[in-house]
Amino acid sequence: MAVSMESQLQSIFEDVVVVECGFVCSMFMDTAESERMKLVSCLGAFRQYWSTLPQESHEQCVQWIVRFIHGQHSPKRISFLYDCLAMAVETSLLPPRMVCQTLVSSDTLEWDRTQLWSLTFKLIRKIIGGVDYKGVRDLLKAVLDKIQTIPNFVSSAVVQQLLAAREVVEYILDRNACLLPAYFAVTEIRKLYPEGALSHWLLGSLISDFVDSFRPTARINSICGRCSLLPVVNNSGAICNSWKLDPTTLRFPLRGMLPYDKPSVSVLSVHKQRCPVLEDQLVDLVVYAMERSETEEQFDDGGTSQLLWQHLSSQLIFFVLFQFASFPHMVLSLHQKLAGRGLIKGRDHLMWVLLQFISGSIQKNALADFLPVMKLFDLLYPEKECIPVPDINKPQSTHAFAMTCIWIHLNRKAQSDNSKLQIPIPHSLKLHHEFLQQSLRNKSLPMTDYKIALLCNAYSTNSECFTLPMGVLVETIYGNGSMRITLPGTNCMASGSVTPLPMNLLDSLTVHAKMSLIHSIATRVIKLAHAKSSLALAPALVETYSRLLVYMEIESLGIKGFISQLLPNVFKSHAWGILHTLLEMFSYRMHHIQPHYRVQLLSHLHSLAAVPQTNQNQLHLCVESTALRLITALGSSEVQPQFTRFLSDPKTVLSAESEELNRALILTLARATHVTDFFTDILQTIMNFTPHNWASHTLSCFPAPLQAFFKQNNVPQESRFNLKKNVEEEYRKWKSMTNENDIITHFSMQGSPPLFLCLLWKMLLETDHINQIGFRVLERIGARALVAHVRTFADFLVYEFSTSAGGQQLNKCIEILNDMVWKYNIVTLDRLILCLAMRSHEGNEAQVCYFIIQLLLLKPNDFRNRVSDFVKENAPEHWLQSDWHTKHMSYHKKYPEKLYFEGLAEQVNPPVQLQPQYLPIYFGNVCLRFLPVFDIVIHRFLELLPVSKSLETLLDHLGGLYKFHDRPVTYLYNTLHYYERHLRDRTNLKRKLVHAIMSSLKDNRTPGWCLSETYLKFGMNPREDNVWVPDDTYYCKLIGRLPPMAGKSPGPFPNCDWRFNEFPNPAAHALHVTCVELMALAVPGKDVGNALLNVVLKSQPMVPRENITAWMNAIGLVITALPEPYWIVLHDRIVSVLSSPVLTSETDTVGYPFQLLDFTACHQSYSEMYCSYVLALAHAVWHHSSIGQLSLIPKFLSEVLKPIVKTEFQLLYVYHLVGPFLQRFQQERTRCMLEIGVAFYEMLQAVDQHCSHLSYTDPICDFLYHVKYMFTGDSVKDQVEKIICTLRPAVKLRLRFITHISKMEPGASAATNATNAAQPNPVSSPIPQNNPGPSNVPLPVAQ
Repeated sequence: MAVSMESQLQSIFEDVVVVECGFVCSMFMDTAESERMKLVSCLGAFRQYWSTLPQESHEQCVQWIVRFIHGQHSPKRISFLYDCLAMAVETSLLPPRMVCQTLVSSDTLEWDRTQLWSLTFKLIRKIIGGVDYKGVRDLLKAVLDKIQTIPNFVSSAVVQQLLAAREVVEYILDRNACLLPAYFAVTEIRKLYPEGALSHWLLGSLISDFVDSFRPTARINSICGRCSLLPVVNNSGAICNSWKLDPTTLRFPLRGMLPYDKPSVSVLSVHKQRCPVLEDQLVDLVVYAMERSETEEQFDDGGTSQLLWQHLSSQLIFFVLFQFASFPHMVLSLHQKLAGRGLIKGRDHLMWVLLQFISGSIQKNALADFLPVMKLFDLLYPEKECIPVPDINKPQSTHAFAMTCIWIHLNRKAQSDNSKLQIPIPHSLKLHHEFLQQSLRNKSLPMTDYKIALLCNAYSTNSECFTLPMGVLVETIYGNGSMRITLPGTNCMASGSVTPLPMNLLDSLTVHAKMSLIHSIATRVIKLAHAKSSLALAPALVETYSRLLVYMEIESLGIKGFISQLLPNVFKSHAWGILHTLLEMFSYRMHHIQPHYRVQLLSHLHSLAAVPQTNQNQLHLCVESTALRLITALGSSEVQPQFTRFLSDPKTVLSAESEELNRALILTLARATHVTDFFTDILQTIMNFTPHNWASHTLSCFPAPLQAFFKQNNVPQESRFNLKKNVEEEYRKWKSMTNENDIITHFSMQGSPPLFLCLLWKMLLETDHINQIGFRVLERIGARALVAHVRTFADFLVYEFSTSAGGQQLNKCIEILNDMVWKYNIVTLDRLILCLAMRSHEGNEAQVCYFIIQLLLLKPNDFRNRVSDFVKENAPEHWLQSDWHTKHMSYHKKYPEKLYFEGLAEQVNPPVQLQPQYLPIYFGNVCLRFLPVFDIVIHRFLELLPVSKSLETLLDHLGGLYKFHDRPVTYLYNTLHYYERHLRDRTNLKRKLVHAIMSSLKDNRTPGWCLSETYLKFGMNPREDNVWVPDDTYYCKLIGRLPPMAGKSPGPFPNCDWRFNEFPNPAAHALHVTCVELMALAVPGKDVGNALLNVVLKSQPMVPRENITAWMNAIGLVITALPEPYWIVLHDRIVSVLSSPVLTSETDTVGYPFQLLDFTACHQSYSEMYCSYVLALAHAVWHHSSIGQLSLIPKFLSEVLKPIVKTEFQLLYVYHLVGPFLQRFQQERTRCMLEIGVAFYEMLQAVDQHCSHLSYTDPICDFLYHVKYMFTGDSVKDQVEKIICTLRPAVKLRLRFITHISKMEPGASAATNATNAAQPNPVSSPIPQNNPGPSNVPLPVAQ
């Protein structure tokens, strides 16, 4: 086929070329007519042949023709053949796209054949109008590639000919010709010429001008002051997508190949690969710490410098260990940055940080990786004489010895590798080295100084030397085998050591030494569990283990090992005493445990609850209390990510039988901001396990989806009358049955009604005593089944109290109830209160229920005395105490916990001799167990208006317990946030709540740790007639306490050990206490919100101009962490700006709008306006917002802003306002993104109809193309097409590639009529994220 095609084409074109040549030779001048005749005859022959060719051979045919033309040498002949090609295209014989592509891609088209080059591009310029827009895009790329082949130096004589190629590019880029979406063109150009690359000299400024025309579009898609917007680590907002960076480039993941501003593309990210940017940051932090150390007098005072080095050490180990940073690179970089600076005061701390990593990893890595440290040594230790040995009674001595320890590790490694790189001990370290050697020879090591720590640090890689000091540490906490001590309860003995290793000592051990210690402890615990030892662990060991678990840098052996190895091993061994101990540790001693570990433990606990062996009063109580703590302690932002992992099998994180735990989980879901539909599976499973209802006053506080679910899944409840009747019936049976075994079997049988506690109540009410059979039944029922009895009893109590005559009878009821808890030990107070608080009574009965709770807690002195003594005698800073065990034991001696009905056993006739085997109790008591229950009680009381006064009374008497709450500020924050609507008008109650919780901590916190002085002075003033309304200065000072406005040192809040603090860093602490104070004000949320916006929108003397974006960041952080009334006021500001004369005016007095919208540039040149301030602040607020908060934007756009938008400037303002957030909408709420996409076109339609002239058509259309190709795809095509058809011709022409408009107005553009290529129906879609531009996206037809 190919041969015959070539020969036929040869004959057609050779004939005409020969004829043409004959004319030239005979010296005749061609007339136009004869020229046309030749073309017609040639084309006639070719048309005949073309019609016989199969479709698949067309391209081959055109390629042959181009090769044939390029093979000619006569300029006249070439010119004639090009005319033939042009006529073939113009008469629709040849497709223009195929001709253009074949011409440009020809290998024989070279710049030095200038006539051929010129004719080729003139022909392309002539026929390209008929190419479809995707073909034009491909041609643009091919032409630009071809231009790149022209060298930098050519003769000026040929430049004129070469310019034909530039004219083609110019025509393609001509926005009025509109051959393709300009957005496609800029994408191809940016691929070829990225930011900073110069285009080819032939194109001059053509390319850069065209790219610059897209800067407005890039600006519309960029967040104002993005680099100043920073999250707070461990705050709910910090986990959303807006903070994630591109892992390969470490840039903000901006979509499309637009010319974004440079600052929009820098920060850093973390993925498991070496990250040089992160390395630089860490090195800079170390240098900063060295600078700080130069100015600080003391180090070991818990000051900022000590905390900084401590934190740095932890971070460095984490990043280097997980290979985000390279140790040798960092050390060399440090050397470079410290050289010549003379910073040596902090050298010991730096070496301490480096020692942490070296000691832990030198055995697994090459010696060469660690030798750069010796370069640092030469720089930082210039002494010629020996450095004296420091005072080893001080913890800082371990830092002073760090360099010597490093040398010992390096030397040990060199010896074991038989390396020639052994370094003799530097002269300046000789005294240190000799001291260590001498200490090693001394076998008796005291615990009074830091000699043990020094030896552990120096010899942790040398097992012969390490055994001695580590052995001493371990022996100290294990307790001598012969010594025994008693623990609370009966029959519970433990090993004798009670004093844990102090934190100062643990802090003085390297990570490597700490890992050895924690490994040794965990191994011993597992060994004792396997051996089923009857002797409990030494209190010193348990407390020390708890302290070691706080170190994040040993997480793999620490908390990870605890959850995934230790707990399962102990459980497998059925070592219930040790299991009880581990759960107590988790409840009372652990801090900052990552949420996935906590949810994993919760799952363990639910499976544990089903095991028969745990059906034992003490263990069952412990498992339920721990689960309750875990559930209520989940942060609002942790719920969704953690529970999403269990959607396929929600059973694992739900209790199969505890209604209280499942109710607690629902309450946690309710406060988790913006619950979405995806929790339905979890809720459904809960309803299958433990069907229940909620009282209307509780339900009204739930988010709408939760309310709807419980209204749909209403559970019929047993009537109070039936309950009363059933109790009477069972009581009759109790009195009438005579056989003891029958009675015990009947009342304890599985499946019998859970009414036994109600019967005991009636016995006490009528006979004032319970017989021995009652005790036996209770024992037989078992801990797990008894919970259901407590639940029914709670309902029965409400019924009894509701119908009691009051007075004497009421007092009798209270007395019996109190005896059941404290005298007979039938039910623990915390379980009974929890059950009462979780029932779903309505109206009067709800009030009676809360009245019973109040009576139980306050009427008798039993619980109040326990609370006041515990609060008075103990402090919450367990990590600083060495005598906790002594205080714990004296408290339990005074108020023994009786968990096996001991009181009842003593009272029955005849008394039952009871010696139950108690599991070890190291930390817990009824007060601490009651705290999470108290949290729930306060919330229930807040929901019911008539019981407000009772709540105030409870807070007065028991509020002191919050001294031991592990998250008091978070609890206050969640409470004020969740109940904002309920507390709006109850300012006294709000103040009371804040005061009770904060004042409980006053003796254990430094002044100024939480509420501001101004608030303490004026805000706590309860005068109704003169409510304090704060001024602007108050709000500025309050926001000024947040980093980075607060400056670097000293911070606005007192220093503390953040490892044990409620919040893990000063910023998270500052944010939460600020929000608590703002919500506690007796000022409406709307007014507070406006005052916060005014901190940056009004001229404030306290807010420095140069730092304005950092202040906006702080406002964004705070306002988005507050309830809706506080931040929704931003919408009003936006409306007022959009309605202002600056934006509504149609004249050009505004100037170039995109300059005005560039907040940073305007601010630097002092030319910013109010509208640009509001824009930048809106970006700061929305960037910090959760997707739930952002999801109100579509409604705001369509219902509030759309009716206002009439001018181009308003339209551009709205685009810039919302444009940067489309990416988040696409990732997190696609529906919202599509609604916004349609609203953008509807606003354009309104502007088009209102304005006589549009000045910024191109940027508007470029932005809409960006939205289509990066976000919406064809999803909104149907709605959008109708709108585009109504727009003016110039706009319609530019947007025609988005629609399927077949014919444009004749005057719109000549080019339009040329796009006549028929194409199949498209399937347009947004570009995949990893695709930098729209090059491969199928697009709608252009016709």
